[in-house]
Amino acid sequence: MRDDVDPAARHVPFAESGSYPVRDGNAVRPLVDGEPAFRRICEAVETARHSVWVTVAFLRPGFLMPDGRGSFFDLLDGAAARGLDVRVLFWGLNPESSHFGPGVFSGTPEQREVLAARGAGFSVRWDRAHGPYCQHQKSWLVDAGQQSETAFVGGINLNPRAVVSPGHVGEDQVHDIYLEVTGPAATDVHHNFVQRWNEASDRACEDGVWGPGGGDQLPFPTCLTGSRGPGLVQIQRTVHAGRYRVGEPAPGGVSFEIAAGERTILDQYLLAIGAARRSIYIENQALEVAEIVLALDQALERGVGVVVLVPSEPEDQARAARGRPEMRSFDDRMRALGRYEHFALAGIAGPTGRGDRADVYVHAKVMLVDDAWATIGSCNLHRASLFANSELNASFWDPEAVRALRCELLAEHLDLDTAGLDDVTALGEYRRIARENRSRRDLGDAGWQGLAFSLDPATYCR
Repeated sequence: MRDDVDPAARHVPFAESGSYPVRDGNAVRPLVDGEPAFRRICEAVETARHSVWVTVAFLRPGFLMPDGRGSFFDLLDGAAARGLDVRVLFWGLNPESSHFGPGVFSGTPEQREVLAARGAGFSVRWDRAHGPYCQHQKSWLVDAGQQSETAFVGGINLNPRAVVSPGHVGEDQVHDIYLEVTGPAATDVHHNFVQRWNEASDRACEDGVWGPGGGDQLPFPTCLTGSRGPGLVQIQRTVHAGRYRVGEPAPGGVSFEIAAGERTILDQYLLAIGAARRSIYIENQALEVAEIVLALDQALERGVGVVVLVPSEPEDQARAARGRPEMRSFDDRMRALGRYEHFALAGIAGPTGRGDRADVYVHAKVMLVDDAWATIGSCNLHRASLFANSELNASFWDPEAVRALRCELLAEHLDLDTAGLDDVTALGEYRRIARENRSRRDLGDAGWQGLAFSLDPATYCR
């Protein structure tokens, strides 16, 4: 561990397996929930001077930016009309991944007609994943290679359900998060985009590119953006084995020939959980990986307080996975977590305005450890995200920012100001309130505090 790391975060190791080193000199700004996140992204795009580059996983019909800014395409065309270099990497579907079709802008003839009809002035490449898996990165990069370079790394899809305010009042709500990064680590998001753009699977196909720069190859960054803050940040990825050829390394980093694949996100999760001394707080769309559950069990055995926030009703694919015979040992491990008083599995539900509550879908991918370290990104805690999709996370060692994020998330979920509490006490309050809200819901929904309610790990997904 480097000597210049804040002493409060020094016990959480860095991942050493990936393409990008830890960078110091960064400013980080978590953006909780879709409306504030997309508002800030739009502000960055509208003030950009040179470029806007985006990686997209899902673009669902009806998506609009906040405050009357129009569609995703309206935002990009506005930037292109100002003379900026605007590029998008869309995910191209394989036959094995065709079930994702309705939410993927995969370059079908009908979708290309949409671009033609609006005279879209931005450039596009389509990039397939291998087999049934997903190009799941969701990043925005403004002014690549300039001192104003700004990156957004997270998991919020271009989905109308996601453009919601904190507090989650109403029905059909999604809880999610982005991280804004300025400083040298933004250059690694730049490098990742160039790598994917230049190696996009359909770049040589007639229908695999669009726009004035669709056929261009991009130069890799050769120097880092200047210092913008005190935080240490590492950009981490899941990359399929053999996905990229040898090319330019990231500045100060390593060559990116990934013969065996890149699993930095999984490595970092296990390192951070293994190093936790006091508290672990997770928000994730899934919790389906035995290695993660075993690591949490070991942390609980050490006395670490743990709260895991998940969708109260898991996706059908999660239920199907849990039904397989080989998952029996996983079920046993999940059930075992429930024996610890200092563990809680939770969901969230918001008021509808009719006197009842509706479950809020947890789509966030975030973990906080000891009020010292955190990660935010696109990676779910299921095997596809950790071993097969393309994913992008940003981990940061910045106790002030991590503590502020913990207070913001718990204020939303618990209706409780935890700024005067340490992380252990705050998570104790989370468990208490979630359990009390569970009892209130079982008795008719009256008298809730906040949004969180406890779930039974023995029956979750069954």
